[in-house]
Parts: sequence; C-alpha cells; structure tokens
Amino acid sequence: MSFERGQGRIFDSVESIRMFGTALRKTGRPVVLVPLGEGLHAGHISMIRAARRLPGAVVVVAYAGPDTDHDRLRAEHVDAIFPYVPATLWPRGLRTTVSVASTGGEALTRVLALLGATAATAVMLGEKDFTLVVGVRLAVRDLLMPVAVHSIPIVRMPDGLAMSLRNAEIDPGDRERATAIAAALTAGAHAAEHGAEVVVETVRGVLAAADVQPDYIELRGLDLGPAPDRGDARLFVGVTLGSVELSDNVGLPLGIGFRNIDA
Repeated sequence: MSFERGQGRIFDSVESIRMFGTALRKTGRPVVLVPLGEGLHAGHISMIRAARRLPGAVVVVAYAGPDTDHDRLRAEHVDAIFPYVPATLWPRGLRTTVSVASTGGEALTRVLALLGATAATAVMLGEKDFTLVVGVRLAVRDLLMPVAVHSIPIVRMPDGLAMSLRNAEIDPGDRERATAIAAALTAGAHAAEHGAEVVVETVRGVLAAADVQPDYIELRGLDLGPAPDRGDARLFVGVTLGSVELSDNVGLPLGIGFRNIDA
C-alpha cells in the first residue's frame, strides 16, 4: 500500500482505518496509535512526537475533537487522522465494557476499541491518567493482544500544573491554590526514603499550608495494588476547587529516596 508519509490523511470510518492499518502491518511497519479526546494541548503533542520517534513508525491519531484542529495535527507530520465519536465505534451503543485493576469503563474500553479499529501495534498514552496506562497494559497482556504500550511523562506548565483540559477550567482566583498540588507531590516524592506515612503527611501538610483540602491522597504500586514498603510506587492526589475536580500523580522510590537510588 503506497501513501505519502506525514500528510495526515483522513480516514472517517472504522472500515477504512482498519484497512489502512492492516495493510501497513503486512509490510512490517509499526502502526502507532495516539488516542486523543476532544481537545489538544502540549501534553498531547508530546505523545505524537514520541510516537514519531519510534523507528519506522506510522503514526495514527484518533481524535474526537473538532475538524478545525486537523491542520494542527498535520503540522506534527502524522500519517493518518481518524476522527471519531462514540457512534463511530459503537453504532449500536456501548454494550461491552472492560475493567481491570482500579480502572475501567468507557475510557479503557475506548482505547481497546481504537486499537482494534486501527490495527495498531503500539499505543502512546500520557501518565497524567496513570490508571488508564496501567489498565491498558493489563488488558493488552491479559487479552493476549500483540500491542506495545508506551507511557509519556506528564507535561507541566511553568507553575507546575499538569497540562490538562480540566486544569484549563480552573477559576483564575483558584489558580495559585491549584499549584499547591504539584508542590505537594514534589515534596512527597522527596520524602520517599522515609516511608509511606511520612510521604502522605508531607503531602497533606503542603496542601494545608495552601488552604487546600484533598479529596484523596493515595500511594499505590505500579500495578495500582498496594504500595511496596521499599521500591517504585505512584503517589496520587485529588482536589476539588470550585466545580473542577483536579487530579495529579508522580512516581517515587518509596523507602529508598532519590538520593539512595544508586547506593
């Protein structure tokens, strides 16, 4: 199958994008899916650029946002754009959902459906939604799908807030308090060598100093199970400011600390 690389060709049906992906797989080319929702920000662009860096990759962006964003996607030299809405994927409605670990529902099911629709061999996901990353990894493994799952670090604004469509909804009056979330995560990560209890206390203290009441502070293992006493873990914080529910997370070496990693 011949096509021009980096032209952002539009495929507007499951049948057409599947034919495209399947044909490219037969040539041995990796087909890398970047599944996006209804808006674009720098975090999404970083996922696309990471996909393009994979050797020989054909990059397919599945995008549920407006057609007016297609030129911005083409500016990143993607190979294919698959515009979709739920009815594109499930014309008879969503009748099957997948749930693994602590995540599931439509978000996880949508990524798996897009993998099937595009015949992708790899997928790029952002660590801003770390639970989705883990859910996709577990589902791909347990369903014996030949797909590599790549996660991209969180892209942050200069004030520390994670790039997120939801974060863009924060009231200007709450902006300074919102930055305490990233500050609390950073402080908690640097307290990692002292154990889980100190990490949580540190996070809670930083948020309290900014007059921020957390909805939750959780330490989990990288599989979203219980955090280890010693080893890699993930720290999650959720906060509601006004009507906006914010969430963020960071990895940390629990019981070890960054200063002792090479010791």
